[in-house]
Amino acid sequence: MYIPTRLKQARERRKLTKKAFADLIGISSKTVSIYESSQPQFELQDEMIQKFAIALGYPVEFFYKAISETIDPESISFRAVTKLSSRLKLATEAASVNALELSEWIDSKFKNLPKVQLPDYSHDNRNDPEVAAMELRNVWALGELSVKNMIHLLESKGVRVFSLSEDCKEVDAFSFWKGDRPFVVLNQFKTPERSRFDAAHELAHLILHKHGCQNKGREAELEADRFASAFLMPRGSVLAKVRPNANAALKDILALKKNWNVSAMAMIRRLYDLSCLTEWQYRQLTISATKEGYRSCEPEGLEQREKSLLLEKVFISLKDKGYRRVDICNELFLPLDEISNLTFNNPFFSLSLVSQNTQIGEQPYRASLSLVK
Repeated sequence: MYIPTRLKQARERRKLTKKAFADLIGISSKTVSIYESSQPQFELQDEMIQKFAIALGYPVEFFYKAISETIDPESISFRAVTKLSSRLKLATEAASVNALELSEWIDSKFKNLPKVQLPDYSHDNRNDPEVAAMELRNVWALGELSVKNMIHLLESKGVRVFSLSEDCKEVDAFSFWKGDRPFVVLNQFKTPERSRFDAAHELAHLILHKHGCQNKGREAELEADRFASAFLMPRGSVLAKVRPNANAALKDILALKKNWNVSAMAMIRRLYDLSCLTEWQYRQLTISATKEGYRSCEPEGLEQREKSLLLEKVFISLKDKGYRRVDICNELFLPLDEISNLTFNNPFFSLSLVSQNTQIGEQPYRASLSLVK
Protein backbone atom coordinates (compact mmCIF):
# COMPACT_ATOMS: atom_id res chain seq x y z
CA MET A 1 0.00 0.00 0.00
CA TYR A 2 1.34 3.43 -0.98
CA ILE A 3 2.34 5.63 2.00
CA PRO A 4 1.92 9.36 1.15
CA THR A 5 4.19 10.44 4.00
CA ARG A 6 7.07 8.60 2.36
CA LEU A 7 6.84 10.75 -0.76
CA LYS A 8 6.94 13.90 1.34
CA GLN A 9 9.91 12.56 3.33
CA ALA A 10 11.95 11.63 0.26
CA ARG A 11 11.15 14.89 -1.54
CA GLU A 12 12.13 16.99 1.46
CA ARG A 13 15.28 14.93 2.01
CA ARG A 14 16.32 15.76 -1.57
CA LYS A 15 15.64 19.46 -0.80
CA LEU A 16 13.01 19.75 -3.53
CA THR A 17 10.01 22.04 -3.38
CA LYS A 18 6.70 20.69 -4.60
CA LYS A 19 7.07 22.80 -7.72
CA ALA A 20 10.58 21.53 -8.46
CA PHE A 21 9.55 17.92 -7.92
CA ALA A 22 6.42 18.38 -10.03
CA ASP A 23 8.52 19.70 -12.91
CA LEU A 24 10.77 16.63 -12.68
CA ILE A 25 7.96 14.16 -13.21
CA GLY A 26 5.73 16.30 -15.41
CA ILE A 27 2.76 17.03 -13.15
CA SER A 28 1.45 20.07 -11.28
CA SER A 29 2.47 21.06 -7.76
CA LYS A 30 -1.19 20.78 -6.79
CA THR A 31 -1.12 17.13 -7.84
CA VAL A 32 1.99 16.59 -5.71
CA SER A 33 0.04 17.98 -2.73
CA ILE A 34 -2.71 15.48 -3.45
CA TYR A 35 -0.20 12.61 -3.69
CA GLU A 36 1.29 13.64 -0.31
CA SER A 37 -2.11 14.02 1.34
CA SER A 38 -2.99 11.57 4.09
CA GLN A 39 -6.26 10.98 2.22
CA PRO A 40 -5.40 10.88 -1.49
CA GLN A 41 -8.38 11.34 -3.79
CA PHE A 42 -7.47 8.41 -6.00
CA GLU A 43 -5.22 5.35 -6.04
CA LEU A 44 -1.78 5.82 -7.52
CA GLN A 45 -0.64 3.64 -10.37
CA ASP A 46 2.61 1.69 -10.10
CA GLU A 47 3.99 3.67 -13.05
CA MET A 48 3.67 6.93 -11.14
CA ILE A 49 5.42 5.53 -8.07
CA GLN A 50 8.18 4.32 -10.37
CA LYS A 51 8.57 7.93 -11.50
CA PHE A 52 8.86 9.00 -7.84
CA ALA A 53 11.64 6.49 -7.31
CA ILE A 54 13.61 7.55 -10.38
CA ALA A 55 13.27 11.28 -9.72
CA LEU A 56 14.21 11.05 -6.03
CA GLY A 57 16.75 8.22 -6.18
CA TYR A 58 14.85 6.13 -3.64
CA PRO A 59 13.84 2.49 -4.16
CA VAL A 60 10.23 1.87 -5.13
CA GLU A 61 9.73 -0.19 -1.98
CA PHE A 62 10.44 2.88 0.17
CA PHE A 63 7.10 4.39 -0.85
CA TYR A 64 5.26 1.32 0.42
CA LYS A 65 7.18 1.05 3.70
CA ALA A 66 4.97 1.47 6.76
CA ILE A 67 5.98 4.11 9.29
CA SER A 68 6.15 2.74 12.80
CA GLU A 69 7.85 5.71 14.44
CA THR A 70 7.69 9.44 13.89
CA ILE A 71 9.74 12.31 15.28
CA ASP A 72 8.23 15.49 16.63
CA PRO A 73 10.13 18.32 14.89
CA GLU A 74 9.85 20.34 18.10
CA SER A 75 11.97 17.73 19.89
CA ILE A 76 14.95 18.33 17.58
CA SER A 77 17.56 20.77 18.81
CA PHE A 78 18.89 22.91 15.95
CA ARG A 79 21.85 25.21 16.59
CA ALA A 80 20.88 28.29 14.57
CA VAL A 81 17.24 27.72 13.70
CA THR A 82 16.69 31.39 12.80
CA LYS A 83 19.32 31.09 10.03
CA LEU A 84 18.03 27.76 8.80
CA SER A 85 15.99 27.85 5.61
CA SER A 86 12.72 25.95 5.60
CA ARG A 87 13.99 23.63 2.85
CA LEU A 88 17.16 22.76 4.77
CA LYS A 89 15.29 22.29 8.04
CA LEU A 90 12.85 19.87 6.42
CA ALA A 91 15.73 17.99 4.78
CA THR A 92 17.50 17.45 8.09
CA GLU A 93 14.25 16.43 9.79
CA ALA A 94 13.75 13.85 7.04
CA ALA A 95 17.30 12.62 7.62
CA SER A 96 16.53 12.18 11.32
CA VAL A 97 13.68 9.80 10.41
CA ASN A 98 16.07 7.76 8.28
CA ALA A 99 18.58 7.74 11.16
CA LEU A 100 15.90 6.55 13.59
CA GLU A 101 14.86 3.72 11.29
CA LEU A 102 18.48 2.70 10.72
CA SER A 103 18.96 2.63 14.49
CA GLU A 104 15.88 0.46 14.96
CA TRP A 105 17.13 -1.90 12.25
CA ILE A 106 20.46 -2.21 14.05
CA ASP A 107 18.60 -2.99 17.28
CA SER A 108 16.76 -5.79 15.47
CA LYS A 109 20.04 -7.31 14.30
CA PHE A 110 22.24 -7.06 17.39
CA LYS A 111 22.17 -7.58 21.11
CA ASN A 112 24.65 -6.39 23.75
CA LEU A 113 24.48 -2.83 22.46
CA PRO A 114 25.45 -0.08 24.93
CA LYS A 115 22.76 0.96 27.38
CA VAL A 116 21.81 4.59 27.86
CA GLN A 117 23.77 6.14 30.73
CA LEU A 118 22.87 9.83 30.44
CA PRO A 119 21.80 11.64 33.61
CA ASP A 120 18.99 14.18 33.53
CA TYR A 121 20.28 17.52 34.77
CA SER A 122 17.31 19.56 33.63
CA HIS A 123 15.59 19.75 37.03
CA ASP A 124 18.27 20.76 39.53
CA ASN A 125 21.14 23.18 40.09
CA ARG A 126 23.47 21.09 37.96
CA ASN A 127 21.87 22.69 34.93
CA ASP A 128 24.54 25.35 35.40
CA PRO A 129 26.76 24.38 32.46
CA GLU A 130 30.10 24.47 34.31
CA VAL A 131 28.75 22.49 37.26
CA ALA A 132 27.00 20.00 34.99
CA ALA A 133 30.13 19.41 32.93
CA MET A 134 32.22 18.76 36.05
CA GLU A 135 29.54 16.51 37.54
CA LEU A 136 29.19 14.45 34.36
CA ARG A 137 32.96 14.01 34.13
CA ASN A 138 32.90 12.70 37.69
CA VAL A 139 29.98 10.35 36.98
CA TRP A 140 31.75 8.98 33.92
CA ALA A 141 35.12 8.83 35.75
CA LEU A 142 36.87 10.98 33.16
CA GLY A 143 38.93 13.01 35.60
CA GLU A 144 40.66 16.05 34.13
CA LEU A 145 42.11 14.37 31.06
CA SER A 146 41.21 15.29 27.51
CA VAL A 147 38.44 13.26 25.93
CA LYS A 148 40.20 11.12 23.37
CA ASN A 149 37.18 10.64 21.09
CA MET A 150 33.82 12.32 21.68
CA ILE A 151 31.83 10.08 19.36
CA HIS A 152 33.18 6.90 20.92
CA LEU A 153 32.42 8.29 24.38
CA LEU A 154 28.84 9.16 23.48
CA GLU A 155 28.25 5.76 21.90
CA SER A 156 29.65 3.97 24.95
CA LYS A 157 26.96 5.78 26.99
CA GLY A 158 24.13 4.68 24.72
CA VAL A 159 23.88 7.70 22.43
CA ARG A 160 23.29 6.81 18.78
CA VAL A 161 25.51 9.04 16.64
CA PHE A 162 24.93 9.48 12.92
CA SER A 163 26.32 11.85 10.32
CA LEU A 164 25.15 14.28 7.69
CA SER A 165 27.06 15.33 4.62
CA GLU A 166 25.31 18.63 4.06
CA ASP A 167 27.68 21.08 2.40
CA CYS A 168 26.42 24.09 4.33
CA LYS A 169 27.27 26.12 7.41
CA GLU A 170 23.71 26.44 8.69
CA VAL A 171 23.49 22.89 10.01
CA ASP A 172 26.25 22.22 12.55
CA ALA A 173 24.61 19.32 14.31
CA PHE A 174 21.37 18.48 16.03
CA SER A 175 20.10 16.11 18.69
CA PHE A 176 16.85 14.64 19.95
CA TRP A 177 15.38 12.07 22.27
CA LYS A 178 13.13 9.35 20.91
CA GLY A 179 11.59 7.60 23.85
CA ASP A 180 14.49 6.63 26.10
CA ARG A 181 17.08 6.73 23.32
CA PRO A 182 19.21 9.86 22.69
CA PHE A 183 20.38 10.71 19.17
CA VAL A 184 23.07 13.06 17.87
CA VAL A 185 23.55 13.86 14.18
CA LEU A 186 26.78 15.61 13.18
CA ASN A 187 27.49 17.48 9.96
CA GLN A 188 30.80 16.43 8.40
CA PHE A 189 31.26 19.81 6.73
CA LYS A 190 33.08 21.36 9.73
CA THR A 191 36.66 20.78 10.86
CA PRO A 192 37.38 17.78 13.13
CA GLU A 193 37.90 20.11 16.11
CA ARG A 194 34.59 21.86 15.57
CA SER A 195 32.86 18.53 15.12
CA ARG A 196 34.15 17.47 18.56
CA PHE A 197 32.74 20.68 20.01
CA ASP A 198 29.43 20.07 18.23
CA ALA A 199 29.23 16.61 19.81
CA ALA A 200 29.80 18.07 23.29
CA HIS A 201 27.31 20.86 22.54
CA GLU A 202 24.61 18.33 21.62
CA LEU A 203 25.42 16.28 24.71
CA ALA A 204 24.57 19.40 26.71
CA HIS A 205 21.16 19.64 25.06
CA LEU A 206 20.46 15.99 25.81
CA ILE A 207 21.12 16.29 29.54
CA LEU A 208 20.37 19.95 30.29
CA HIS A 209 17.39 20.56 28.02
CA LYS A 210 15.72 17.18 27.84
CA HIS A 211 12.18 18.30 28.59
CA GLY A 212 9.74 20.52 26.77
CA CYS A 213 10.96 23.66 25.03
CA GLN A 214 14.04 24.08 27.23
CA ASN A 215 16.28 23.27 24.29
CA LYS A 216 15.08 26.26 22.29
CA GLY A 217 16.37 29.77 22.02
CA ARG A 218 19.59 31.71 22.32
CA GLU A 219 19.96 31.12 26.06
CA ALA A 220 19.90 27.35 25.63
CA GLU A 221 22.53 27.58 22.88
CA LEU A 222 24.81 29.66 25.08
CA GLU A 223 24.40 27.16 27.91
CA ALA A 224 25.27 24.31 25.57
CA ASP A 225 28.37 26.18 24.37
CA ARG A 226 29.50 26.79 27.96
CA PHE A 227 28.94 23.12 28.83
CA ALA A 228 30.89 21.94 25.76
CA SER A 229 33.76 24.26 26.58
CA ALA A 230 33.92 23.12 30.21
CA PHE A 231 33.49 19.45 29.31
CA LEU A 232 36.24 19.45 26.67
CA MET A 233 38.60 21.77 28.56
CA PRO A 234 38.19 21.07 32.32
CA ARG A 235 38.95 23.99 34.60
CA GLY A 236 41.59 22.12 36.61
CA SER A 237 43.64 20.92 33.66
CA VAL A 238 43.55 24.33 31.96
CA LEU A 239 44.56 26.26 35.08
CA ALA A 240 47.38 23.78 35.63
CA LYS A 241 48.92 24.93 32.34
CA VAL A 242 47.97 28.60 32.12
CA ARG A 243 48.40 31.37 34.70
CA PRO A 244 45.71 34.05 35.08
CA ASN A 245 46.33 37.13 32.92
CA ALA A 246 49.01 35.27 30.97
CA ASN A 247 50.60 37.20 28.12
CA ALA A 248 49.43 34.72 25.48
CA ALA A 249 50.11 35.07 21.75
CA LEU A 250 48.54 33.12 18.91
CA LYS A 251 51.47 30.70 18.85
CA ASP A 252 50.75 29.92 22.52
CA ILE A 253 47.08 29.28 21.69
CA LEU A 254 48.08 26.84 18.94
CA ALA A 255 50.28 24.95 21.37
CA LEU A 256 47.62 24.87 24.10
CA LYS A 257 44.72 23.73 21.94
CA LYS A 258 46.50 20.49 21.10
CA ASN A 259 46.20 19.38 24.73
CA TRP A 260 42.41 19.14 24.40
CA ASN A 261 41.95 18.74 20.62
CA VAL A 262 39.82 21.85 20.31
CA SER A 263 39.79 24.77 17.90
CA ALA A 264 41.92 27.84 18.42
CA MET A 265 38.80 30.00 18.79
CA ALA A 266 37.37 27.68 21.45
CA MET A 267 40.68 27.72 23.30
CA ILE A 268 40.76 31.52 23.35
CA ARG A 269 37.21 31.71 24.66
CA ARG A 270 37.87 29.14 27.39
CA LEU A 271 40.93 31.02 28.61
CA TYR A 272 38.87 34.20 28.81
CA ASP A 273 36.03 32.47 30.70
CA LEU A 274 38.55 31.18 33.24
CA SER A 275 40.04 34.69 33.68
CA CYS A 276 43.32 33.61 32.15
CA LEU A 277 42.94 36.46 29.67
CA THR A 278 41.84 40.03 30.25
CA GLU A 279 39.05 41.39 28.10
CA TRP A 280 41.60 43.37 26.09
CA GLN A 281 43.77 40.27 25.53
CA TYR A 282 40.70 38.25 24.56
CA ARG A 283 39.60 40.84 22.00
CA GLN A 284 43.08 41.18 20.50
CA LEU A 285 43.54 37.42 20.17
CA THR A 286 40.07 37.03 18.66
CA ILE A 287 40.75 39.76 16.11
CA SER A 288 44.14 38.26 15.20
CA ALA A 289 42.72 34.75 14.90
CA THR A 290 39.87 35.99 12.71
CA LYS A 291 42.30 37.78 10.39
CA GLU A 292 44.27 34.53 10.09
CA GLY A 293 41.09 32.74 9.00
CA TYR A 294 40.80 30.56 12.10
CA ARG A 295 36.99 30.82 12.15
CA SER A 296 36.68 28.70 9.01
CA CYS A 297 40.00 26.82 8.78
CA GLU A 298 41.82 25.22 11.68
CA PRO A 299 45.58 25.83 11.97
CA GLU A 300 47.63 22.73 12.74
CA GLY A 301 44.39 20.79 12.92
CA LEU A 302 43.66 17.16 13.65
CA GLU A 303 44.60 14.83 10.83
CA GLN A 304 41.63 12.51 11.22
CA ARG A 305 37.94 13.16 11.81
CA GLU A 306 36.20 11.23 14.56
CA LYS A 307 33.82 8.57 13.30
CA SER A 308 31.38 6.09 14.77
CA LEU A 309 32.94 3.00 16.31
CA LEU A 310 29.55 1.34 16.85
CA LEU A 311 28.56 1.60 13.19
CA GLU A 312 31.95 0.35 12.07
CA LYS A 313 31.63 -2.72 14.29
CA VAL A 314 28.06 -3.29 13.11
CA PHE A 315 28.99 -3.37 9.43
CA ILE A 316 32.12 -5.44 9.99
CA SER A 317 29.99 -8.03 11.81
CA LEU A 318 27.40 -8.04 9.05
CA LYS A 319 30.07 -8.42 6.38
CA ASP A 320 31.59 -11.32 8.30
CA LYS A 321 28.14 -12.94 8.33
CA GLY A 322 27.90 -12.67 4.55
CA TYR A 323 25.84 -9.51 4.24
CA ARG A 324 26.37 -7.46 1.12
CA ARG A 325 25.63 -3.78 0.97
CA VAL A 326 22.78 -4.47 -1.46
CA ASP A 327 21.22 -6.72 1.21
CA ILE A 328 21.27 -3.86 3.72
CA CYS A 329 19.85 -1.38 1.22
CA ASN A 330 17.07 -3.84 0.37
CA GLU A 331 16.16 -4.42 4.02
CA LEU A 332 16.16 -0.72 4.88
CA PHE A 333 14.56 0.40 1.58
CA LEU A 334 17.00 3.31 1.54
CA PRO A 335 19.32 4.47 -1.26
CA LEU A 336 23.01 3.74 -0.95
CA ASP A 337 24.00 7.40 -0.77
CA GLU A 338 21.67 8.07 2.15
CA ILE A 339 23.02 5.16 4.20
CA SER A 340 26.58 6.27 3.43
CA ASN A 341 25.77 9.85 4.49
CA LEU A 342 24.30 8.65 7.79
CA THR A 343 27.20 6.32 8.62
CA PHE A 344 30.20 8.66 8.29
CA ASN A 345 30.76 7.41 4.73
CA ASN A 346 31.48 3.94 6.04
CA PRO A 347 33.76 2.01 3.61
CA PHE A 348 31.17 -0.76 3.38
CA PHE A 349 28.95 1.62 1.40
CA SER A 350 31.69 3.21 -0.68
CA LEU A 351 30.84 3.42 -4.36
CA SER A 352 34.37 2.16 -5.08
CA LEU A 353 33.38 -1.26 -3.76
CA VAL A 354 32.15 -2.81 -6.96
CA SER A 355 31.77 -6.41 -5.87
CA GLN A 356 30.77 -8.32 -2.78
CA ASN A 357 34.29 -9.77 -2.61
CA THR A 358 36.00 -6.39 -2.30
CA GLN A 359 37.80 -6.05 0.99
CA ILE A 360 36.97 -3.16 3.29
CA GLY A 361 40.57 -2.96 4.43
CA GLU A 362 42.47 -3.82 7.56
CA GLN A 363 40.78 -2.84 10.79
CA PRO A 364 42.45 -2.22 14.16
CA TYR A 365 39.87 -4.34 15.96
CA ARG A 366 37.30 -7.05 15.45
CA ALA A 367 33.63 -6.61 16.10
CA SER A 368 32.41 -7.82 19.49
CA LEU A 369 28.68 -7.43 18.89
CA SER A 370 26.36 -10.42 18.82
CA LEU A 371 23.84 -10.87 16.04
CA VAL A 372 20.27 -11.61 17.04
CA LYS A 373 19.29 -15.10 16.02
